[in-house]
Amino acid sequence: MTLQIDGIVPIIPTPFEENEEIAWEDLDRLVDFAVASGACAICLPAYASEFYKLSEEERLGVVRRAAARAAGRLPVIAQVNYSSVKLAVMAAARAREAGASAICSAAPRLFPMPESDLLAYFGGLLESVPLPFVLQDFNPGGPSLSVSALARLHRDHPHFRYVKLEEPLMGAKVTAILEATEGGLGVLEGWGGMYTLELVPVGIAGVAPGLALTDLLGRVFRLAREGRGEQARPLFEGILPQILYSLQNMELFHYAEKQLLKARGVLRNTTVRKAALTPGPHEREHIARLNSRVLELVRTLEDFSHA
Repeated sequence: MTLQIDGIVPIIPTPFEENEEIAWEDLDRLVDFAVASGACAICLPAYASEFYKLSEEERLGVVRRAAARAAGRLPVIAQVNYSSVKLAVMAAARAREAGASAICSAAPRLFPMPESDLLAYFGGLLESVPLPFVLQDFNPGGPSLSVSALARLHRDHPHFRYVKLEEPLMGAKVTAILEATEGGLGVLEGWGGMYTLELVPVGIAGVAPGLALTDLLGRVFRLAREGRGEQARPLFEGILPQILYSLQNMELFHYAEKQLLKARGVLRNTTVRKAALTPGPHEREHIARLNSRVLELVRTLEDFSHA
């Protein structure tokens, strides 16, 4: 499938049985939920998929299973996060054989690295990966790749189609990227969709949040794209507290996301593979309240759709 992003690209979490083995049938349900919620593509296994707790075989397995279940209904973006170009290239090749439509890779920032070396990393990866490519640059401790670096990488490798950024106050950077690449490089907003209403008017191609909010954020995105941001604001403000609270810690996010997906009738188990953060009674109660508010908004959206 071709990759054309215009909307929501949820990260599919990895569902586990109580014994922490992958719950394959639940993974099928998650893919079906993404399709039913209006996603324009899905991505896994990424940070929100607990990729860092999966074996090599499991990482490939979830891509293969998701691609088989998607069955052409939407593109599957396989995430290959490695600090080694060689390993990332090998994983991308296997993901392509497993049915992935595109590849995503996060900048290897385990240790500080100059931009020139990051460009060499992605240049080597792109030379060996013919599929449409998404570059995720998440760097909470410092700046992401510069506009000039991204434009150069896109110029040298036109199948580098999207960059996923997860930083605040990036409206000017989105505009600069679109101008420098003449619209050839689209920008995805990550970090749970926290900046959706701010960035849709400046031209982001899509949002990459957790799966459980796909339909709600999709509604926000479409309204904002149509110039009806004020109409989208109450819905967005209703889900924003859940996004803000859960993303204080990635392991807290896994807990909140799986609790919400179970409440929505998609997941059977909410197991997070260990090591995992165990929220205390106060945190669990607060997450339950925030998730309940999301469920109220889902019912409102369903009522609107049936009207």
